[in-house]
Amino acid sequence: MQTVLVSAPYMLPKMDRFRPVLESYDLDVIIPEVRERMEEGQILEYAGQFDGTICGDDRYSRRVIEACLPRLKVISKWGTGIDSIDQQAAAEFGVMVGNTTNAFTVPVSESVLGYMLAFVRQIPWLDDEMKTGHWEKINGKTLSECTLGVIGVGNVGKAVLRRARAFGMNLLGNDVVEIAPDFLLEHGVEMTSLEDLLERSDFISVNCTLNPTSHHLINEDTLKLCNPNAVLINTARGPIVKETALVAALEEGRLRGAALDVFEFEPLPPDSPLLKMDQVLLAPHNSNSSPYFWERVQWNTIRNLLIGLGISIDELSERQKDHADWQG
Repeated sequence: MQTVLVSAPYMLPKMDRFRPVLESYDLDVIIPEVRERMEEGQILEYAGQFDGTICGDDRYSRRVIEACLPRLKVISKWGTGIDSIDQQAAAEFGVMVGNTTNAFTVPVSESVLGYMLAFVRQIPWLDDEMKTGHWEKINGKTLSECTLGVIGVGNVGKAVLRRARAFGMNLLGNDVVEIAPDFLLEHGVEMTSLEDLLERSDFISVNCTLNPTSHHLINEDTLKLCNPNAVLINTARGPIVKETALVAALEEGRLRGAALDVFEFEPLPPDSPLLKMDQVLLAPHNSNSSPYFWERVQWNTIRNLLIGLGISIDELSERQKDHADWQG
């Protein structure tokens, strides 16, 4: 019998559905205590006890992967981003890394549009004024009067740009890879340098992946280039933005505001200055929220796990139908 460690936070509350499926493939299931993710030390406590894992943003470093050998065969990531996994070490030791590409493009891109609408229409601040007894009219404007700059024109970045086009926004993009010209022409997107994008944008949406070149891409120097009326939106990965530099820019009025779904350290520490800033909208790494898209990821994550363990998945679709009760 093989053993799997299940630590994906979004999957744990539904283990009454998924444990029987895993056990039907003769898999023993270990469920650790997890809040947001497992750090190195927490995973090391289980080293040598499992053959595969279904994980969230757990820290599968080289040290952890090596300690989990020779049993570890597969790391099945719940979601798309695999920046918390040392992919080079996994390949070197023959450990399969699975994920779901294009997992949450729709909910994440809609979150970005929601943040922009909140800022231009002043919705949270109008609500605050009303609820504190003030009949205060706060001037807003429309998205059609604004320029959006998207950093990282991948699946999510493209979806953000498509939706923003419908609102008549002026669109800028920046990426390290060449973007297909037909997409740019169809949606009226101008590709430009990071410096130019930061200088011209009213909204800056961070949608790139986290890697060594994008770590702290938004920092003291790049924030100095921003329009002081600009709003920074990060729904990608926290460490892309150097948080201390962002806090300083907000405190000094060099940036109008920010909307953050991800942070350098998660959960966000209770003493973070961001929690006391009226011009900042915060969410607990929640822009992927969608039962429909979660369900697709749940089953694909199980599928990747089984493939990595060398188990036939011929019957998985039928078992998925038997457990398709997520809407209830």
